[in-house]
Amino acid sequence: MEETPARLTVKPSWLLTQLAVHAHRLASDGFGEVGARGYHYRILAALDEFGVASQAELGRRCSMDRSDVVAAINELAEQGCVERTPDPDDRRRNMVTLTKAGDRQLRRMDRALDKVQDDLLGPLSAEDRQNLTCLLARLLTHHQRG
Repeated sequence: MEETPARLTVKPSWLLTQLAVHAHRLASDGFGEVGARGYHYRILAALDEFGVASQAELGRRCSMDRSDVVAAINELAEQGCVERTPDPDDRRRNMVTLTKAGDRQLRRMDRALDKVQDDLLGPLSAEDRQNLTCLLARLLTHHQRG
């Protein structure tokens, strides 16, 4: 940060933005090593935690645009990670289910993302990592409430 103006380096918003670039690159690389993308992780994690869901529910839970949800589910279905079936109550809506292959892929992605966290937070102690995570979660919750 030698060439960066000092007034920037003391602004949390600037630091978070710069760190987000690195975090995104590390996560993309980590997911790429297991043949996946971040959107895949979001969807598989939601299905694992909450069970069968419509594409619209997945979009809301994962903070994804509808077209991104459809594209990611198409990719996951091609890989055998999810199954898509018509909703018996509304044939216009698809229900998405996690498969055993999807569960295995989610576990691979978990391991890749754990490594990313270690790379990203390398200089921090376990306590510092926990404190940072709590502070970031608090800020995110505050801003999501609007």
